[in-house]
Amino acid sequence: MDFFGRGRGLRVTIPAMNKPLRSRMERVSERASATNLELFFDLVFVFALTQVTALMAESPVKWDALLRGALLLSVIWWSWIGYSWLSNLVKADEGLARMAMLTAMAAMFLLALAIPEAFQDISGGLDGPLVLAFCYLAVRVVHIWLFWIAANDDAELRAQLVRFVPSMVAGTTLLAVASQLTGAAQIAVWAAAVVADYGGTMLIGTKGWRLSSAKHFTERYGLIIMIALGESIVAIGVGVTHLAISWPIILAAMLGLAIASALWWSYFDTHVLAAEQALAEARGNERVRMGQIAFTYLHLPLLIGIVMLALGLKKVLNYVGGEDGHTLTDPLYGPALWAMYGGVALFMFAYVAVGWRTTRNFKVQRVILGVVLLAVAPLMSYLPALASLGLLTALLLALIIYEWFKYHDLREEIRHAEPS
Repeated sequence: MDFFGRGRGLRVTIPAMNKPLRSRMERVSERASATNLELFFDLVFVFALTQVTALMAESPVKWDALLRGALLLSVIWWSWIGYSWLSNLVKADEGLARMAMLTAMAAMFLLALAIPEAFQDISGGLDGPLVLAFCYLAVRVVHIWLFWIAANDDAELRAQLVRFVPSMVAGTTLLAVASQLTGAAQIAVWAAAVVADYGGTMLIGTKGWRLSSAKHFTERYGLIIMIALGESIVAIGVGVTHLAISWPIILAAMLGLAIASALWWSYFDTHVLAAEQALAEARGNERVRMGQIAFTYLHLPLLIGIVMLALGLKKVLNYVGGEDGHTLTDPLYGPALWAMYGGVALFMFAYVAVGWRTTRNFKVQRVILGVVLLAVAPLMSYLPALASLGLLTALLLALIIYEWFKYHDLREEIRHAEPS
């Protein structure tokens, strides 16, 4: 039929709406890229990360706040990764998948809104922890329902989905139970929910899962790392928006941006390209195993490390800006300091693990840097917060410069290789 194009040669065919739901979904090809809808879906993830950082940043930062933040990030991550696998099977912006993604996005947005009440309800409204648990369930149900339809006549995939359901039920049920608890018992049940989800999925193995496009898969995970790095930059800005601009704030902000840039460089310069090539060359179940371990599991500590860094950066900017009576000589200490240094160390360790699982390349210098960061962190509590930020920046820049020269030829080969 003609559609607003009569007389200009434009014709648009409207698909028959009486087709089966699965026939209105389009399979992902090997060279597929992330769709606009997937990027739109990720916007709620940005908001969720901001909410987690704000929850942990409540003064004074405590150790249990870091633990709660890590548990929240694990739950949010598990909500997101399900759709990274689903949208690698069928295009997210075609047919039924589009409406399902938007529905899941709505549930994820409500989950993010409930994050300030994830562990303690605020009186006067709905039960916040229970709302979060219910939204998590909704995100998971939409995911498994659409996956089942998309599987169509793939008996192996449907059998894997059946094996996957018990871990989903266990995780969401435990989260609902945790919503009615407090203190250590609540933390323990939250941890059990995470173990049920992650451990259950690991136990059922990879046979039956499908990974259609290495390019699409690595691009999706790269974009989510980019989003997390964006949160670290947002944390710098949000930390000082209510403070008068000053030279110490400018210096600290530039150092924080340099740290975020160094992490971006370390991941995107060659790492993600090499990982994509390794995933593209893998076949069958080995590709699925690589995707599950290197991306689904090992990218979580990358994410947690970046968000912990964001928390530390936010606190440093508060200190140098003079918030709560702080002066330039005050040191950053305790959980906030360890979040900043330990977060970068965790990023380095996870990076090495991902590299080893994908390319069998073990970058020992990154392990050494992670160990050094953990070793010097206690000493940083005796230095001004700005000095501890400066040292962290210097160590990361030294790593980038060292690798620039050490891997110069290999770097050129990876970055300018012809796509396979």
